[in-house]
Amino acid sequence: MKRVLTVQDISCLGKCSITIALPVLSALGSEAVILPTAVLSTHTMFKNFTCKDLSDQIEPIVEHWKSEGVEFDAIYTGYLGTIGQIDQMKELFKAFRGNDTLIIVDPVMADNGKLYPAFDMDYVKKNAELCGEADIIVPNITEASFMTGMEYREEYDEAYVKELLSRLNELGAKISVLTGVSLEEGMTGVMGYDSSKDEYYVYQNKRIDATYHGTGDLFSSTCVGEIMKGRDWRDAMRISADYTAHTIEVTLKNPEKPWYGVDFEATMPELINMR
Repeated sequence: MKRVLTVQDISCLGKCSITIALPVLSALGSEAVILPTAVLSTHTMFKNFTCKDLSDQIEPIVEHWKSEGVEFDAIYTGYLGTIGQIDQMKELFKAFRGNDTLIIVDPVMADNGKLYPAFDMDYVKKNAELCGEADIIVPNITEASFMTGMEYREEYDEAYVKELLSRLNELGAKISVLTGVSLEEGMTGVMGYDSSKDEYYVYQNKRIDATYHGTGDLFSSTCVGEIMKGRDWRDAMRISADYTAHTIEVTLKNPEKPWYGVDFEATMPELINMR
């Protein structure tokens, strides 16, 4: 059984970050190990949420694992709340990166052309450095534009996306995958670039007119789980895109009209059998 370490926050209520990564990785057959960066009462779409930073716990946890001789097949980082935590991840990579350990970074920090309120360009620079130490990175177009210095565009063509991917790979990752890529009307999906083979990959599915918190985490966690099952990264991206879109569709049909997250619990049996 593959062992995957996922590093991100815990929102006690909210269906995102670790509360998505842990069940999805487990369902796809990996042993999921967590390193929480913060504990929030809910995710940040709720009002008056509480937040406890856990930066001071990361080093002691890592040191304990080192003393136990713990090893990981993959390390997957998501939302990191501070520049200090990014530096801690660099040290964690050094400590646990074996010859076959896969490093996947989802540089969660921006969307729709804007950084999240807590972040600035110093944070962007640090996140770009972390991406440079990864094997696979999965930013959205906004995050990619900030890290590469390219102009953010809401309307673009394939040439623009290819240039973004090329510049992302210059940061150091072997494979860069852009999420939320729309290359024709009514469609959305992913486009990736493997610099070692100079190969691009595009996958598009039907755009669903709905937005839910945590869908990026669902996509990334599914990707990691599928790769750990032995899938090629392109197949993993395709399955993840289809599964995320399907889960959004199922959530939209829920008569209770959930607003703070998707009903991935209802679709997980289908995920296990997806091809």
